[in-house]
Amino acid sequence: TLPFWAVDTVLDFRWPFGRVMCKIVSSVTTMNMYASVFFLTAMSVTRYHSLITSLKMGSPRVATARAKWASSAIWVVSLVATLPHAFYSTTVQVSADDELCLVRFSDSDSDHWDPQVLLGLYQTQKVLLGFVVPLIIISVCYLLLLRFILSRRVVGSTVGSGTEKSEHEKGRHRSRSKVTRSVTIVVLSFFICWLPNQALTLWGVLIKFDLVPFSKAFYNAQAYAFPLTVCLAHANSCLNPVLYCLIRREYRAGLKELLLRVSHAIHNVFSLALRGRRVEEAPPSSAITHKDINM
Repeated sequence: TLPFWAVDTVLDFRWPFGRVMCKIVSSVTTMNMYASVFFLTAMSVTRYHSLITSLKMGSPRVATARAKWASSAIWVVSLVATLPHAFYSTTVQVSADDELCLVRFSDSDSDHWDPQVLLGLYQTQKVLLGFVVPLIIISVCYLLLLRFILSRRVVGSTVGSGTEKSEHEKGRHRSRSKVTRSVTIVVLSFFICWLPNQALTLWGVLIKFDLVPFSKAFYNAQAYAFPLTVCLAHANSCLNPVLYCLIRREYRAGLKELLLRVSHAIHNVFSLALRGRRVEEAPPSSAITHKDINM
């Protein structure tokens, strides 16, 4: 969906693709946002759980089944959280040729509720489920993880100071450290990219609930800073593959092998094309002479 939002941002948030595409693109974007943050939260919880239960031998088949069920549950919850966006996202005509793609609660949709209050409630759900609650869970997991690591170091230094660790244990410790570091970088990149956008959204929610007065600062932030926060939030989707390739050795090796294959394929194509060109450009006399010699 990034190309659609790129066009929308370049056109000063004017939507040229129609109402149906507005619903589809905005719903898919919102669902991907929820799924991304839910998967990052699950990764943090799994990281902590796998570390504290590292001494217990579990069945790989059971772990795979749990991962599949957890992934399916995350997608179902993301779909349910996206339903209000799918129902109420629409286009609004602002001039003869310009339309905006946004979430709008009309008076006919709510009998006893102010549409602005409903919009504020929806944006509150988005901030809480898409940012605040995952941030709290991830922070708690990493604090518990840090406490566990520090306690194990203290126990290891007092009890096993005279014994050397086996190479297998050292390798497992290095592998866990690399995975923990990669998960931390991915999680931090997500929250850094989404924090400005979620902060401005929360500011708007407070204004809709009359908890904070509308000010010129908010108008300037929405007019000038909000497009930048949207670009930064969407840039996270492009940043994750780069981070995975730069952090993990397996991804770097796979990327290197892929680039080598592509370069070899391109080299073979150019070689065949150049060979065919030389044959076409060869003078007829040389072909006849070669034929006479063979005869």
